[in-house]
Amino acid sequence: MSTPKVRISIMDKRYEVPQGLTILTAYEYAGYQLVRGVGCRGGVCGACATVYRLEGDSRRRACLACQTEVQPGMNLAPIPSYPTNRPAYDVATIGDARRAVVNAFPEVQRCLGCNACNKICPHSIDVMGYVAAIIAGDLEKASDLSFECILCGMCATTCPAEISQPNAALLARRVYARHLVLGSENVQKRTAELRAGTYTADLQKLASSSVDELKKLYAAREVKR
Repeated sequence: MSTPKVRISIMDKRYEVPQGLTILTAYEYAGYQLVRGVGCRGGVCGACATVYRLEGDSRRRACLACQTEVQPGMNLAPIPSYPTNRPAYDVATIGDARRAVVNAFPEVQRCLGCNACNKICPHSIDVMGYVAAIIAGDLEKASDLSFECILCGMCATTCPAEISQPNAALLARRVYARHLVLGSENVQKRTAELRAGTYTADLQKLASSSVDELKKLYAAREVKR
């Protein structure tokens, strides 16, 4: 029994493709050679951002083509790259850490609070929330809210204030990690021990152990709960 077909449109050209394909594989089935707009195929690189509308529905939707199955009546348009503002900066000498992102991306202050960025984000990230946190100088909150951003750029495509949200969020996370996170005493202690060779003999013993010996050691390990 043959696989049922669904009718879709890719950049306004009609095709029939097998039901159950992802949008990405539907592009390929239709004969498109993907040079841009394809990457990890696992939903984490943001390269395959796509916008679409469903037949009879005026709402514009967005998705990652590698993670979304085709639906009947889809009208698809891939967006493999979208131009955004990317100023040069040196995180190590950024200056006032809490104002660094606003200084590099002053357009964030034009945010209208329209929620268009949140509506289109394929990962349902609170983009408008992290922009507000950047404006307020709360880079910890901005870093937390934007942590799952994969830089697909979909939010920037809909922003009436023309903000480069993903790049601003990336700088927020870098500045927060470099200048505002307190160092861990445990990490510093363990680093010093490694440099002093405290664990060299143990590591050499592990490296020379057989797979069965390693499995036994792993099974007998102390697990802290």
